[in-house]
Amino acid sequence: MTEYKSQVWRINVREQTLKREPVPETWQRLGGRGLIARVMVDEVDAKCDPLGYGNKLIFAPGLLVGHILSSTDRISIGGKSPLTGGIKEANAGGRTGYHMAFMGIHSLIIEDMPREDGFWVLYLSLNGAKWERADDLVGLGVYATAPKLIEKYGDKVAVSMIGPGGEMRMKSAGIQNLDKDRIPSRIAARGGLGAVMATKGLKAIVFDRTGGQKPLLADPEAFKIASKDYTKTVMDHPQSITYRDYGTAAMAQMTQSFAAIPAHNFSRGTFDKVDNISGETLREFTLARGKPSDPSHACMAGCTIKCSNVFGGDDGKIIVSPLEYETIGLMGTNIDIDSLDAIGRMNWHVNDLGLDTIEIGGSLGVAAEAGLMRWGSEEDAQKLIDEIRAGTDLGRTLGDGAVTVGKRYNIERVPAVKGQAMSAYEPRSIKGTGLTYATTPQGADHTCGLTIRAQVNHLDPNAQKDASLNAQLNMAGYDTIGACIFAGFGYAATPDGVVKRLLKARYGWNNVPDNILQALGRETIKLEREFNKRAGFTKEDDRLPKWMMEEPLPENGSVFDVSEEVLDHIFDGIE
Repeated sequence: MTEYKSQVWRINVREQTLKREPVPETWQRLGGRGLIARVMVDEVDAKCDPLGYGNKLIFAPGLLVGHILSSTDRISIGGKSPLTGGIKEANAGGRTGYHMAFMGIHSLIIEDMPREDGFWVLYLSLNGAKWERADDLVGLGVYATAPKLIEKYGDKVAVSMIGPGGEMRMKSAGIQNLDKDRIPSRIAARGGLGAVMATKGLKAIVFDRTGGQKPLLADPEAFKIASKDYTKTVMDHPQSITYRDYGTAAMAQMTQSFAAIPAHNFSRGTFDKVDNISGETLREFTLARGKPSDPSHACMAGCTIKCSNVFGGDDGKIIVSPLEYETIGLMGTNIDIDSLDAIGRMNWHVNDLGLDTIEIGGSLGVAAEAGLMRWGSEEDAQKLIDEIRAGTDLGRTLGDGAVTVGKRYNIERVPAVKGQAMSAYEPRSIKGTGLTYATTPQGADHTCGLTIRAQVNHLDPNAQKDASLNAQLNMAGYDTIGACIFAGFGYAATPDGVVKRLLKARYGWNNVPDNILQALGRETIKLEREFNKRAGFTKEDDRLPKWMMEEPLPENGSVFDVSEEVLDHIFDGIE
């Protein structure tokens, strides 16, 4: 059987045209995050204005997307970040990547800027592209937008959309994707890519795979065997069972035990009322409250882990889906709020605005430090979120992220790297993750290389280099094949190099290296660092905030003291 041939779909929003092109040779063995990095280096001027015509918005399914492999149908979205000024990839579950694979879209590259103001819906099918005015959708949140699009285009489509925060070009804006239940709950959240989508004049992109086909396999029998091996390992892995029962909120008690949960704007590493917001409590609530609450929910069809959830109230109505650890940390413990219901309500509003809950949580922590809200007050936090929705001067400051809030109100304690707020892992207690925050080209982001499970002394500054590097290379590899971070448990534990076997069976490739994940990771990070270098980044950007190097955590007296020698040379040998 011949190798399945997909195409590059290139959209010019000024001319409202679609061109379908063959995949360049150097792009053919890349997908997801790795492909975004390749396209950015090849085609984008790194000095361009992220919100200008020179930036591109890129949608790229991972290399193994389209086969309902558990947790391996993710979509990567990328461009130059208006938040960091460097390269950005954000990925999400849901339907988008799967539909693109069925349509034979190797990558969707959106270029230029529209001739006139306003927003459009871009409808993509095998017959081509159509532009339709989105005047009736402008200003609507994602929860009101999605049903209108489904009513018009049918319930079999995938949709990527922005909310009002994106329309206002806020730098914390993400791109929301429909999940398997047609809820716009799967956000490619980080780095402000929703603002980039707004500059292209797009409120939504509809993917209609009618007439498409499942990507062909070079060796169907070998793929079937490798898939079976992988799926069994995922289902049997103890971490998969933990996440199936408790979701990502299981991390609350774990980070608390390391003094690594963000509390009071990262001034402490423990939270006295952590039991109130733990994964165990979240599960108790969802089970006691009954349907539609659900402690185990899959964001993608075929996922066996089901780490997501549907969080409902005592009144039998959904509060939000999902309620994740990162949001519990940044919009809960980070601002001293200890109520899952309160966090869930705020989560819904931030989702509806199409914004990153990590970045907004970071903004709220700095805002509390500045006296703009009372610590622990849902009412005050919600008022600030209302300011964001109203697009006031204060609201736009908050929507542009934690660093912008800190600069405006002269606050030193801003937990961010390269302009992006830290996720919910305190880097003075888990120094390998701090090393990742500092050195990843993406800005502070745990999904680029979380080290909490590494078998090291997390407080020893001399023991972190290998842990962080290994995690960063693996995660860049997973992001390139389209795998969720939790799929890594299965892939890592499966014998006989299952990723290599899957790729060979999928594409018929020869000469696939044994450790293909790290090979993909090395290529991806090398390209990302090249783009950032062209954009003007230097080693001085690979640093945590100075206050984290000087201000000890009260629980363990730790500061971030990984040496500059390690920071500056962690990637030696891959460039």
